[in-house]
Amino acid sequence: MEKITTSDSQQKAAPASLLLASSPHIASPVNSTALMRNVLIALAPVCIFSVVIFGLPVLLNIVVSVIAAMAGESLFRLAIRKPVRVNDLSAVITGILLALIVPPSLPLWMTALGSVFAVVVAKEFFGGLGANMFNPALIGRAFLLMSFSNPMTSWHKAQPVFPTALTDATSSASILGDSEVFSDHLQVFLGFRAGSAGETSILLILAACFFLLVTKTIDWRTPVSMIASAFAFAFLLGYDPVLAVLSGGLVFGAVFMATDYVTIPLTSWGKVIFGIGAGLITILIRKFGGYPEGVCYSILIMNATVPFLNKILPKKYGFVPVQKAPKGGAK
Repeated sequence: MEKITTSDSQQKAAPASLLLASSPHIASPVNSTALMRNVLIALAPVCIFSVVIFGLPVLLNIVVSVIAAMAGESLFRLAIRKPVRVNDLSAVITGILLALIVPPSLPLWMTALGSVFAVVVAKEFFGGLGANMFNPALIGRAFLLMSFSNPMTSWHKAQPVFPTALTDATSSASILGDSEVFSDHLQVFLGFRAGSAGETSILLILAACFFLLVTKTIDWRTPVSMIASAFAFAFLLGYDPVLAVLSGGLVFGAVFMATDYVTIPLTSWGKVIFGIGAGLITILIRKFGGYPEGVCYSILIMNATVPFLNKILPKKYGFVPVQKAPKGGAK
């Protein structure tokens, strides 16, 4: 067999090694920790406001939820002999989000259980950060709602002080349609109403959304399409469309849940379709379902469609579209 050799110049030009690695590939100085930090900054005013109007129970729930999420993730990763990575702040974000989408008076042990379920079952069982198919905080809420329906549907009127205990609990499967609770659109917009801990003040959530858009932490397509879709379908089904958007956790879910990098489509049109579907399903659950809110399950259902949306609307990495020559030729 003839021996094949290469010249010295060819050897110098050839790469020393070929590196193969799975995603994510870091192509900019912005990493997941920096993005999570921006989300924390955006959530801070929402957390402060919820503590002001609902008091000590919310503060305790946030603290317990974050500690449980960090401890649950760390202990599980130690058990499977994987490096602990609480520094990426993903467990902290999950803990805060879960505490903000449950009733203010939820018993602390339930909050802790839901938080551990969110980070271990919904995230680590799938392979950890970046590999989960469903939004962890929403999986935690869905788990709590199915397991403890009464505490998860007990709402308290907001108080413009710092209460140490909550009173006047109202348990209802149709709180979104309560005309007494939602008689004033401005009051609902500002956040002085019953609801989950962090979903009340639409004003602060929109301010957080503006910050996340300016810092390029989230993409505008999904939240805008989800809110617009809910508005349109609420109008078609005979609801007050403004109230449909302002009430419940629609805006909070559109800004903080439906924009999760891992569980939404990669393409621009995929994000739009995702948002439209989430808005539609939310209104359908409110209209025909037996749950007090449809945002949680609407986003989770659309999470399940993401592989299909990515397949029918593929994104070609490294592909540069051919630029059409201007008419009349170059001058």
